[in-house]
Amino acid sequence: MSVEAVRRIDDAESGIAVRRQGVIAGAWVAFLLAILGFLVIYPILTLLLGALTDTNPVVDGLSLRHLSVTNFLTVLANPNVAEALFNTLIACGGGTLIAVAIGLLFSWVVVRTNTPGKAVIAAASVLPLFAPPLVAGVAWSILGSPKTGLINMVFKWAGLDWHVDFYSMWGLVFVFGIYYAPYVYMFTSSALRNMDPSLEEAAEISGASAFSTLFTVTFPLIMPAIVSGMLLSFIVMLGIYGIPAVLGAPANINVLTTYIFKLTNWSPPLYNTAAAVAILLMVVTGGLVYLQQKVLTGRSYTTVAGKAFRPRSLDLGGWRWFTFALGLVYLLGVVVLPMLALIVAAFRKFMFIRDVSALFDMRAYSLMHFNAIFDNPLTLRSIYNAVEVGIITAIIGGALAFAIGYTIHRTRLPGRRAIDLISTVPVAIPGLVVGVAYLWAWIGIPGGLYGTIWILALAFIARFMPDTVKSLSTSFMQIHRELEEAAWVCGKGMLGTIATVMLPLARPGVLASMTLLFVLAIRELGSSLFLYTSDTMVMSVLLLDYYEGGNIGKTAAFSLVQTVLLGVLIGGANWLARSASQGSVAQRIK
Repeated sequence: MSVEAVRRIDDAESGIAVRRQGVIAGAWVAFLLAILGFLVIYPILTLLLGALTDTNPVVDGLSLRHLSVTNFLTVLANPNVAEALFNTLIACGGGTLIAVAIGLLFSWVVVRTNTPGKAVIAAASVLPLFAPPLVAGVAWSILGSPKTGLINMVFKWAGLDWHVDFYSMWGLVFVFGIYYAPYVYMFTSSALRNMDPSLEEAAEISGASAFSTLFTVTFPLIMPAIVSGMLLSFIVMLGIYGIPAVLGAPANINVLTTYIFKLTNWSPPLYNTAAAVAILLMVVTGGLVYLQQKVLTGRSYTTVAGKAFRPRSLDLGGWRWFTFALGLVYLLGVVVLPMLALIVAAFRKFMFIRDVSALFDMRAYSLMHFNAIFDNPLTLRSIYNAVEVGIITAIIGGALAFAIGYTIHRTRLPGRRAIDLISTVPVAIPGLVVGVAYLWAWIGIPGGLYGTIWILALAFIARFMPDTVKSLSTSFMQIHRELEEAAWVCGKGMLGTIATVMLPLARPGVLASMTLLFVLAIRELGSSLFLYTSDTMVMSVLLLDYYEGGNIGKTAAFSLVQTVLLGVLIGGANWLARSASQGSVAQRIK
């Protein structure tokens, strides 16, 4: 056979291999897009369709009859919706201002000052992230109730003519602010660590005081981080149901999330109107996400150059004890006081407390509330369901996020931008809207997923997909492409490279993202409200049921059960992450 013939055969085989790879790549992209369409696009489209019709999805199923914008016009003209939107903006806006003030202050204290006990302050700044919003609302209702609140009782005992009422707008604003400050802290503390201190030193050499430098140089240069944390806090608050349900409902303060839930509980349920309000909430949230992206483009905020530097520590002198005291006060407000309130309410037979001395009367304490909740068969069932749906969400959601993250960051496949875009869409969809969307998507389909544990898991996977993919993206970007290329040279295919190189090296990030999914699924309330049945009730829904039943003792007892379970899970997750990290380091050394 001639050399020319051999060359032609080789070219033909290469062309076949290229075409085969193209077909496989196209099939893979189509597969991911189909999954994302099923999880994200289909529920949103059915929600939009429901908002444009006047048929009852529970009775009639989805229908294309009578399409119109009547529901949207009715919603926009409804003064109750306008009031709920106004209350939402006030509560979330005020809470965001408090969150920015707290998060920015403590990030500066921890990163840039010589305040003692910075590890304690740093821990206090992120601990609120692990408290379920409903538990936080219940704890502060016990502390700040106008009639039986523990804070008012202490004021009366101390002879102070002070009074607090957390069943109010300012109560909502305060609790939102202190519990969502960690988002601002995480963004700004990272930015401050990466900022060259020579920029501040130059300002001080020019005669600016430390205080002036802080507001003219430091904070302006980390403005992208401040804006990102601020908008993220606002967006998260928009979708929260638990805190407004506990603190706003007694004062008849409706926000969009509580108003949507009320619409579905009226007789007859106004599902079409609820869908229209849900679309309105989604549009507001999506607009804020778009604003976050636009506000950070077009300006230069470069603070990290090629020259090495060490973040400086500003000597506060005697003021360092003041900043330390502020950290302790925050820790007291977000962790110690709420936990003490839950413990008192959970173990006390009755919440009527005449004075402070009665608070320490041990005869008034018992395990009756714990006995009552564990005598209820729904309690153990809800715990089992929550753990089951958490495991399903963590395994399937983690695998999907790994596939999406790898496709986006480690390949050049056509269609990866569309995958990136669709997987990011849920960041603009509050949890309650996800629940409404999945309700519309599956309630009218015979033999569908509605009424099973799987619809909860799928809703959670879709709800938290952006968080999981973003968490894994950092791990992917830390692994150099040379390691994959070395595996390819050794004859490994893509699957072999992923199994032998990517997964072992990205193991800490994979475990962290799966643990994050597990914890988020257990504490999620908004997405569950429309999707659970008596057989699939989860812990967060049962906790709300206990609260709405009016028994604060049972509510506090079950809150402690959920908090302890989350604490154990988070502790176990940290241990797994450390073990995985050590194993990954050992593998790199080998």
